[in-house]
Parts: sequence; C-alpha cells; structure tokens
Amino acid sequence: MNTSALHAQLPLTLQQTDLPALGQHYRGKVRETYRQDDRLILVTTDRLSAFDHILTTIPFKGEVLNRLAAFWFERTKYIVPNHVLDVPDANVTVARACQPFAVEVVVRGYLTGSLWRDYQKGTHTAYGLPFPDGLRKDEAFPSPLITPSTKAEYGLHDEPISEKELLARGLATPRDWARIAEAALGLFAEGQKWARSRGLILVDTKYEFGKVGDTLYVIDEMHTPDSSRYWVADEYEARFAKGEDQRMLDKENIRQWLIRERNFSGQGTPPPIPDDVRVDLATKYVAAYEHITGTTLTLEPGDVNTRIERNLREKGYLK
Repeated sequence: MNTSALHAQLPLTLQQTDLPALGQHYRGKVRETYRQDDRLILVTTDRLSAFDHILTTIPFKGEVLNRLAAFWFERTKYIVPNHVLDVPDANVTVARACQPFAVEVVVRGYLTGSLWRDYQKGTHTAYGLPFPDGLRKDEAFPSPLITPSTKAEYGLHDEPISEKELLARGLATPRDWARIAEAALGLFAEGQKWARSRGLILVDTKYEFGKVGDTLYVIDEMHTPDSSRYWVADEYEARFAKGEDQRMLDKENIRQWLIRERNFSGQGTPPPIPDDVRVDLATKYVAAYEHITGTTLTLEPGDVNTRIERNLREKGYLK
C-alpha cells in the first residue's frame, strides 16, 4: 500500500482527548471513556500498548480499530447483543453503559503468543486446563479453549485465572459464566468462519462482557488487530511445517519486535519506537481491516481531535 498518508499522519496522531463537557472521564490504555447517565462515549485513540505499557502512537490506529469493531458488532449481533448505540465519528462509539465483568475472556484456537511462552516455561497450568506434552508452536487445538484473565487497572498486570478460581472469587456467577462462555465461543466461531472466507485465520481473541439487568452484552471492542491475532491463511501450513513464524496482521508484530530487537518484554522502561516501525504496524492494521471488510480504507491526514469535536457537535453529543 502507499504509505504516504501514514507518514503524513505521524505528527498528527491522536494521543488523547480532553472533552470534559462529554461527562465523567476515564482514561484507559487505548480508549477515552466519557459517561453520560446510561451511555458511554468511547473515543478510540492512536495509543499503542504492549506488555502493560503505553509505548507510542500509530497513525490511524484508532480509526481502524473503531471501524473494524463496528463491522464485527454489526455482523455478530444475532449471536449476542452488543453495547453499540451510534458511531458518530470514525474514532468514536456511543455505547450502552453496562455493568462490566472484571474478567477478560480470551478464546484461543492455536498454541501461540503468550500461551506458547507459558507452555515453554511450564506456567500454562494456571488456567486449570489439560495440555498434553509435545505440542508445537502455532499448533491448532482440536477445539477452541477459553483462557480467562483478570482485568487489571492500567499499570498492573492481567493475571491468568482458571474457571474454578474465577467463580470462587465471584467474578461471575456460575449461570453468568456459562452464558459468557457460550457467547464467546459462538462469537469466535463466527469470527473464524468469516476470517477464513477473507483469506485469514482468526487465531485467538479477547472479549469483554457486561450486563444491564439480566441481559448480557458484549462490550469494549471485538476482533480487532489489537485484541486478536490474525494470520495469513494460505501460508499457515507451509510455515508451520518448517517451524517458521506465521505472517501476522496484528499487534503481535510489535511484541515480537520488542522481544527480538530490544530484548524488552515488559520489565523496566520501554524503548522508543522508531517511526518506520510505527508505520509498518499501521500498514498491517490497515491490511487487516481491508482483508476482513473487503473494502478500501481511505486515509485522510489531519487533526483528529478537531474532526471528532466537530462531528460530536453536529450529532448533538457536544453543545
């Protein structure tokens, strides 16, 4: 792809927003959340986090994530309701305020990433699941596995947790956890099916859920390159047979760069991220979007904050 727009956007990336008129404000790793009574206004910034550190910004990352999440929420609403009420700007979702479950529901189809690193160290047993010896990196599981983790505040680490421990801590009732697990596996099956039809493998992903009354909703984001792994499907078998890394269109690219090029995996101060690495990751995020949606993303360099404020005013969310 032509990367001129990505380079032009480097000094204009959306680092954060400051819109107190939108309501009570919470700043997460990637999103700015503003609460207005029973709705949330979620602004997806260009911030990039990895290994529980905010590292830098990536051109158009927030737009790609928000657009792609909207695509998936619309596509999967027949499986489980989602929190989306409106998308008034490329970076903004207006959502139903739900009572969130303090757990990240990670569904995995393959032994890779952090689970592979845990498997090598023998620390994969924290999930309380049986793993046979002798599995290979990037090997497919017979059926997808749910490997939950606690949802930590920024600056703290998410921790793997078993279903037994999750229930013992009261992070969900047995009934709610059964509904969450069923919904997560249904969403993942639809995601894998659609990704395959678009030449990709949805390898693993993270879901978050919440409730309003007794109704379960999927919240946050869904099937984005930030929360999911995507591999190029027609290269999987050959690369797996040779023990080569898969061709990835997701955030794992920056994790691997940090580990291999800077020997950083979360301890200490993160290294600076060069502009060429930022642009390279942006190209992969855009490629994932275009593969999945089958549409070309027209990128327009400019001041994102100004555009967001204009669109929110036009839609009546800002006075």
